[in-house]
Amino acid sequence: MKSRANNASNNTIRYQYSNIIFICILVLFLIYFVYRFKTSESLFFNIAAEDDSKINFNGELLLPNIVLILADDLGYGDLQLYGHPSSLTPNIDRLGKEGVVFTDFYAGAPVCSPSRAALLTARFPVEVGVWPDVFRADSIGGLPRNTTTIAHILKSVGYKTALIGKWHLGVGKNREYLPNKFGFDVYHGIPYSHDMCPCHECFSGVPCVGTCSPANVSVPCPLLDGATVVEQPPNFQKLSEQLVSSAREFVRSSVRTREPFFLYYASHHTHAPQFGGILATNKTRRQRFGDSLYELDWEVGELILELETLGITNNTVIIFTSDNGPSLKFHERGGCAGTLRCGKGTTWDGGIRVPTIFKWGNNWPSRITQQTASFLDILPTLSALAGLSETETLRLAVGHRGTNLLPLLDFDEAVRNVTVFYPVDANITLGVYAIRYHNYKAHFVTQGKSNCGTDNSDIECRPGPPVIRDPPLLFNLATDPGELYVLNVTLHKELLRIIYDFKRDLDSSVIWAESEINKGRNSSYQLC
Repeated sequence: MKSRANNASNNTIRYQYSNIIFICILVLFLIYFVYRFKTSESLFFNIAAEDDSKINFNGELLLPNIVLILADDLGYGDLQLYGHPSSLTPNIDRLGKEGVVFTDFYAGAPVCSPSRAALLTARFPVEVGVWPDVFRADSIGGLPRNTTTIAHILKSVGYKTALIGKWHLGVGKNREYLPNKFGFDVYHGIPYSHDMCPCHECFSGVPCVGTCSPANVSVPCPLLDGATVVEQPPNFQKLSEQLVSSAREFVRSSVRTREPFFLYYASHHTHAPQFGGILATNKTRRQRFGDSLYELDWEVGELILELETLGITNNTVIIFTSDNGPSLKFHERGGCAGTLRCGKGTTWDGGIRVPTIFKWGNNWPSRITQQTASFLDILPTLSALAGLSETETLRLAVGHRGTNLLPLLDFDEAVRNVTVFYPVDANITLGVYAIRYHNYKAHFVTQGKSNCGTDNSDIECRPGPPVIRDPPLLFNLATDPGELYVLNVTLHKELLRIIYDFKRDLDSSVIWAESEINKGRNSSYQLC
């Protein structure tokens, strides 16, 4: 009897201990849950490394934030990541090591305005009237107001949108072509290239060197907040700090209001004349160009730091790219195309193939991809990331020419077989200048441009009239990225037939919009 009583007592004690342990575990679990909730509720996008980081407390999938960083005149060979021996770009290099680095990514055009038009609309520049050449500070025309942009599409599904930096798609009478007319909630920047205004001091105590002079226009560059001039001229040594500060505040405000955001950060670096603040001055072996590039890298680092500080990196898509190739006429101050031929202004690869990195937290395997893609593909890719179907994207961006890159980014699948290149001086008679089909590129017309310099060692790069190539110059870019060795077309008849058929269909189907640039200039349109 006594033994039974002892056993019963022991069982009771074990039962009580079990209850105590269970209660302790439950309390610890509740404390952990409350802690997670309290530390997360202030940030709508609780983006840590866990798998549930893209789901809110209602079990709904969060839309990814998007940061699109565009460099200006940065060449294919200018970054450490792409092989330059004396550049200093630690933040961009880190982004590349953690992201998807493209070897074969193409800008929308070989110069600024048409390239940016292609980026924002996924249309050929000739289809939206941004041809020939670029907008000036006093241009009458601009990107047509009925044009759908990335900002329009993302705004339609709840994104806050901002453009910080360079616009260069027109100002117009009564400021009718500024970014706030094209889906951007916030704009802070200079609306065109900074060399289109008089400028004096680009580094502390150092005069600007280049084409920046009153010969272009007499009115100093305006720094805008929305459509309001807040500084004229801006202080180039402070400009990057001002723009980065605006970008960081936009990101913070979006997080505070619990809205996904699209930040298009269009830097003025490394366009000539190069400039920089105290921290960038005399920082690199590449002198003024290298210092400007270093400040661009600082801008990238500051934006990434803000994302990390807010804990939103794992659900933020970051894209880094450049609007066109380097301006070789400025020699060592003009940038580097690496192994590619010619530079800015030409449809040789040096003018249009650009360094590009995509990163989305840990969602895409970090690697180097040799698949082909272009500016035209960014709009449908971001639209897909925002949850829109291909049909919905086509309804919003009628006639877009892009391809969704998600299969490429996720699994390295080839998604683009054909890439088309229109020249700076586009005209409907000559049509498209070159077409890339898989690894092969056919030049139907070639033309050197002033941006490559009259003294360029390669005669094909020097400025001159268009040269019609019949048969076309054919290159294998996989074995000859420098486009130096013309293939024997008689050995590639079937390949050329496919390319010719595509060109014929393209030339007959593309509807050229009225040129906005040919509408002329009016000095009264300059902002003051």
